[in-house]
Amino acid sequence: MTVVDLEIVKRFPYAAGREFKNIGSFEQVDAEVTLSVDPDAECNLAIVDLKYAPRNPRGQVVFKADFSIVKPVDPSRGTNRLMVELPNRGRRRVVDTFNMSGKDPAASAGPGDGFLFERGFTVASIGWQWDVYRDEILMGLEAPFADLANCDNPGKSVVEIRPNQLSSTWLLNDRIHKPVRAADINEQEASLFVSEYEDGPKKIIPRTEWNFAKETPDGVVSSDEYVYMQSGFQPGLCYQVVYTSKDAPVTGAGFIALRDITSCLKYEPELLMTGLAKFESIIGYGTSQTGRMLRQFIHLGLNVDEKKRPVFDGLLPHVAGARMGAFNHRYAQPSNHSYPSFGHLPPFTDIDVDDPISNASRGLLARLEQLNAVPKVIYTNTSAEYWRGDCSLMHTDAHGTQDVPLGKNSRMYHFAGTQHGAGGLPQSHEGAAENAKGRYAYNVLDYTPLLRSALVALESWIESHVNPPPSKHPILEDGTAVPRGKVLSKFSRLPNQVTPDPDKLWVIRNTDLGDGVDEGFGDYPPVEGDAYTCLVSDVDEDGNEVSGIRLPDLNHPVATHAGWNVRHPDTGSADQIIPMQGFTRWFPVNSEQQTRNKDSRVAINDRYTDRHEYEKLVRQDTELLVSDGYVLQQDLELVVHNALDRYDESLSRSKESI
Repeated sequence: MTVVDLEIVKRFPYAAGREFKNIGSFEQVDAEVTLSVDPDAECNLAIVDLKYAPRNPRGQVVFKADFSIVKPVDPSRGTNRLMVELPNRGRRRVVDTFNMSGKDPAASAGPGDGFLFERGFTVASIGWQWDVYRDEILMGLEAPFADLANCDNPGKSVVEIRPNQLSSTWLLNDRIHKPVRAADINEQEASLFVSEYEDGPKKIIPRTEWNFAKETPDGVVSSDEYVYMQSGFQPGLCYQVVYTSKDAPVTGAGFIALRDITSCLKYEPELLMTGLAKFESIIGYGTSQTGRMLRQFIHLGLNVDEKKRPVFDGLLPHVAGARMGAFNHRYAQPSNHSYPSFGHLPPFTDIDVDDPISNASRGLLARLEQLNAVPKVIYTNTSAEYWRGDCSLMHTDAHGTQDVPLGKNSRMYHFAGTQHGAGGLPQSHEGAAENAKGRYAYNVLDYTPLLRSALVALESWIESHVNPPPSKHPILEDGTAVPRGKVLSKFSRLPNQVTPDPDKLWVIRNTDLGDGVDEGFGDYPPVEGDAYTCLVSDVDEDGNEVSGIRLPDLNHPVATHAGWNVRHPDTGSADQIIPMQGFTRWFPVNSEQQTRNKDSRVAINDRYTDRHEYEKLVRQDTELLVSDGYVLQQDLELVVHNALDRYDESLSRSKESI
């Protein structure tokens, strides 16, 4: 048993004691869990640098993880279902997402409409990220640090800098997390590179033009936590600083925390905490960053504990695309996702498939298949994951010439015409990560009802052996999976439309990280080779995607809904895609507006007689989605209501010029 202690920090009635249908009230328990693991155990050998971590007298490596659980006060009234969340960058989001609370990340999620709790779910969140500044809201991991003093080549660290406004100082980490400190602020071998776009050629900036330092009100001071350049890091450019790191956190300890705390909840819950149910089905959920972590969890074969027992029954990696991430290599910064490193390496597909670009063939599920521990998996993705260059690699070969099936226990649902995070009204150009800004107002489609249905399908697949609905995503066989250039040529017909430069679109390339890759450290910048083929869904004459699960808004549109957007000119590089964001561009309301705007899209008043007719059309569409299993019966009115809200919004724009 690797979970050796749980110290309760706070215990209180959840949602002020609100009752949830037949389940009753819930309570929330926040705690810190201590783990003691054998670094030489077979199931831990995949964790990079665990063997270099300090050991106690028993030869164990000890570390701590934040833990939070929301559970029925009376466990006998629950359904013995457990949802385990990996907090995204320390933020608990699963309850707010599925219950549609609309709340910002908080120490206790909003109950919203009660969806998860009315279904009897207990929800646990496990801190896993070493560099999160832990507090009441943000959950993290007190990771062990490796001692690399006796390593012949400890390797170097790389930090990516992607500014959206001019800045002279940058923290040595991705996002506002604990920095990867420089070992020697005077290191002359440290390098700073710059490129004009993601995949552009890199130029080195002379060492005399930058320092390990930061600008303060009292002037520029030396610092091992920041990098400083007097001329400033220019918005829209891509920088990378490569240097020797002072610290080597065992980032992969987060995987162990996820696996072993979940295993304890499954097999020995009474040892962790009194008042827990005996869970019969356990689903792991991760979104974006943590969805990619779940993919890597699968790839590393970690769904078995030290006693070789399977841990998760099902996984729901959401908006993860085909990549993994910075979760298990030396000096890893888990929030980084765009820099070509370990997270860009194959495999991309579930099953074994020949990859002539990397010369690899092993699939994501290979290790777990050997261990007979493959969970049921439902992947959910939006258009944004396709447009950033990787998602189609989940189900096509390296050159995009043939479709590749998913694993027999996998499904994939593409939410057509949506962006990375669920959209909504009112529209905005603001609110993207790291103060990024879109040229066009962001996508308004809310795909949450589709995500809720996917969860229930996974739940039924595990508990009742009811097969979920078929996968829905672009495929080559029917011509719905096409190159991005073909789609951009159709978008260029929209009035005053700016499309990204096709030569500057994000791609995944063969990435050679050097001789240390098997030991978990890389040479930076890596040597990049041939690009993998990126395919996206084709679009119709209105610019709306033709494949995937189409909400009624795409069958009966009042706007063009895209999964990509371009950077606002104020943030530099206006010909490049802004990560994760899409756009919604409303149709002309009437023929007069259509003519004035030189818009090829048919006006709304020429498409639909009135709101009553529109409601009838979207209701018919939603009923079909319900019968096909992609929307829950309980969410039918929600989907119709959302579509009508967007119809009303479109008509409110009758006086706009574009």
